[in-house]
Amino acid sequence: MVKKKFNIDLALLLLRIFTGGLMLFHGIAKLIHGHDKIKALLSAKGLPEALWLGVPFTEILAPILLIFGVFSRISGLLIAFTMVFALYLTTGFHAFGLSKTGGLNGELNFLFLLNGIVLYITGPGRYVLLSVNKRILQ
Repeated sequence: MVKKKFNIDLALLLLRIFTGGLMLFHGIAKLIHGHDKIKALLSAKGLPEALWLGVPFTEILAPILLIFGVFSRISGLLIAFTMVFALYLTTGFHAFGLSKTGGLNGELNFLFLLNGIVLYITGPGRYVLLSVNKRILQ
């Protein structure tokens, strides 16, 4: 039983590190190259351009917190919400269509979405940076 618990906690740590780490690349790219593309997508859908202000939280802060296991459930939920929004803005129903390589058009978004939901449901596991008050920080 102890080994099984260790394996689950290790799997959650890896899921947090890779989900947060890969999402962080997207956030950093937006910091470097600007948010004009996001603003254009929002405008095209008739949404206020100011919504881009959520991107630094969902693609930079949430992934960092997720990697360290702090506010992991909230971070997972933010990442999942971001992916729903990204699917709506970029591909819409075409996300379910097949790409030239045979995968779904929105498969990367779906992977991030599912990882965010899983981390929201499970929490961070045992390996976290801070575990002062688990109810608040997880």
